[in-house]
Amino acid sequence: MTVPRSAMDFSGRVALVTGASRGIGAALARAFAEEGATVIVNYLRSARAAEGVVADCRALGGDAFAVRADVTSETETGRLVARAVAEAGRIDAVVNNAFRPYPFDAHRRRLFWDLGWEDYAAQMEGTLRSAHNVCSAVLPELKRRAGGSIVNIVTDLIERPSVPYHEYTTAKAALIAYSRNLAVELGPFGVRVNCVAPGLVYPTDSSRETREDVLERLAAEAPLGRVAVPADVCGPVLFLASDWSRFMTGQTLYVDGGLVMR
Repeated sequence: MTVPRSAMDFSGRVALVTGASRGIGAALARAFAEEGATVIVNYLRSARAAEGVVADCRALGGDAFAVRADVTSETETGRLVARAVAEAGRIDAVVNNAFRPYPFDAHRRRLFWDLGWEDYAAQMEGTLRSAHNVCSAVLPELKRRAGGSIVNIVTDLIERPSVPYHEYTTAKAALIAYSRNLAVELGPFGVRVNCVAPGLVYPTDSSRETREDVLERLAAEAPLGRVAVPADVCGPVLFLASDWSRFMTGQTLYVDGGLVMR
């Protein structure tokens, strides 16, 4: 069986992207729309930015609508998915991109002995609990349709802690383990679960405090000679959401210019 040439065509498909009002999430929403998808642009606080992303999606040839929801809340996440299915009719792809705001500042980060367990718990809440709420809410729809793709955004710091952002990286590592377990259980239902692990992505709200010397060092160490921009993450995510990757599950793709090689 060969993959049809139109396998990356998302026309008639629906993608839910959490944390999609800015940064990587906004870039992903636009990329799905450019391939013809209907995109649910989830946001928490930035209503104006989310509506701007919706307008961009429509201008690119897809469709979109914004839904406010705190995905760390099981109740709000349930309402988000219910509205998505009611308005779009289906969900084909889910991208768990939302996380608790975190400043990537190597020179002002909190060291291990400055952190308490509550700092780890806060990142777990923002990263793992939010993904769990979304996966739990969307699972009945994916099982009903006997197919779908979940893509969880993690980090290459798990494999290469060039800057030890302890609590952030620990939460993302937990999300990889969660994703692999989920991939095993959902495979029989035709649902795939994978991760994309970017390196530092610049510029975003989280990385704008990153100093020039850090950016230069990471670019010099990367075989491809630069740090990522948000658009660099889009291709791997859309690949994992599409039929091109229909026999891939439980995998983590590193998108960092070659800093991590597996």
